[in-house]
Amino acid sequence: MHLSIVLKVIGIAYITEFGSQVCRDAGESAIASKIELGGKIIILSLTVPILAALIEVILQILP
Repeated sequence: MHLSIVLKVIGIAYITEFGSQVCRDAGESAIASKIELGGKIIILSLTVPILAALIEVILQILP
């Protein structure tokens, strides 16, 4: 389960980086920064289940 999420995150990161570099090469740095922000939000939304599981494990370890 977690491996598929990690692979999706890697794919999104590559696509986001490619898109932002294309925009920067075209002289559109504002659009490039918006693409990067969108990619970060998508990655964060994908990793919420992993973060929740990690917090549960940490809470179980603590007395």
